Amino acid sequence: MKNKVFPLIGLLVALSLLLAACAPTATPTPEPTSAPAQPTQVSQPTTAPSPTEEISTPTEEGPCLVIGALYGGSITDAGYNQAMHDSVVAIKENISCVKIIEAENVPDEAGATSTMENMIAQGAKMIIATAFNHQNPAYELSQKYPDVIFEHAGGWLMGPNFANFFGKPPETWHLMGVAAGKMTKTNKLGFVAAFPLGWTLTFINAFTLGAQSVNPDVQTIVAFTFNWGDSAKEADATNSLINQGCDVITMHVDSPATVISTAESRGAYSIGFQSLAAQQFAPEYWITGTGYTLGGKLTGLASTVIDGTWKPIFLRCGLADGCMAIAPFGPNVPKEVQDYVLQVKTDLEEGKVVPFQGPVVDQDGNVRVPEGEVLTDDQMSAVDWFVKGVIGSPK
Repeated sequence: MKNKVFPLIGLLVALSLLLAACAPTATPTPEPTSAPAQPTQVSQPTTAPSPTEEISTPTEEGPCLVIGALYGGSITDAGYNQAMHDSVVAIKENISCVKIIEAENVPDEAGATSTMENMIAQGAKMIIATAFNHQNPAYELSQKYPDVIFEHAGGWLMGPNFANFFGKPPETWHLMGVAAGKMTKTNKLGFVAAFPLGWTLTFINAFTLGAQSVNPDVQTIVAFTFNWGDSAKEADATNSLINQGCDVITMHVDSPATVISTAESRGAYSIGFQSLAAQQFAPEYWITGTGYTLGGKLTGLASTVIDGTWKPIFLRCGLADGCMAIAPFGPNVPKEVQDYVLQVKTDLEEGKVVPFQGPVVDQDGNVRVPEGEVLTDDQMSAVDWFVKGVIGSPK
């Protein structure tokens, strides 16, 4: 028995060795010859990304950029300050690693200086100053802090680290005039304005010319309040214009809330300006409105600060660039009026309609823009005259 067992054991051992030799040999994992590949970095755009496109940058070491933004008034004014605030907030929505420091109700130069210095002390490397009175102090600070980028809304100064951005309201004012000219029954339009500044007069003229393009009998009556935010004066001016027969009211003040609310209470149509949020004050007699939508462009500017490619650019952009927009139409605006206004919007974007293309004649019959010429931006900023059909003094 013993002699039979040993040959059997030997046979089993031989079979096991044979099977081991035939089994596939495990290939060892090779050692890396270089560091693992890093995630592909997202190139920061030099133009504004779409609102739905998010740029994400690692934030373990803190924000990729601290931005300080200051406003002359309340960021919930449904007007200029809210439009600027919404545009700044869009930067954070598009570039998640950005940190934003904001200060509202900073109307004067002294307050602007201390506010910006405080923001810089908190690490701000980009300052967005949005009020008219912010320009000079921001420009002075740009010389004191050459490593900080300053962007000012609507001004004209430029420097190595100081630039200006804004929308192109004249084309949208022309469009608003078309809507008003189509809707008026009295052929009298009312315009409440803060000051007789060059750009304000340009807006009034563009509005009037737009209205006259569809209704040659239209007149625009102007009332100045000589204040950017005096609700009592704005209400008085609105009531005065309605008492003179104006059935469509618009404005150039910081917040359109009082003007629109007053017009609504009197049964007069209104057209908003500055922020698209103005529509909330006119549930029945709203025609449409126009506002600044600069979030995309500000995102583009911030991205160039982040990647080190920022350069001082005098930026002006309009409807076709996404920097201006028109609000939805009100419930009493006929479909044919809506369609006509939207067609003019398309024509403006395509350059088929050009505001202030000559000939343009002023109140006294003088030719201000000869036939074949167009008013330039520099000329618009220095306008001191009203076109024919405007009632009021440009002084």
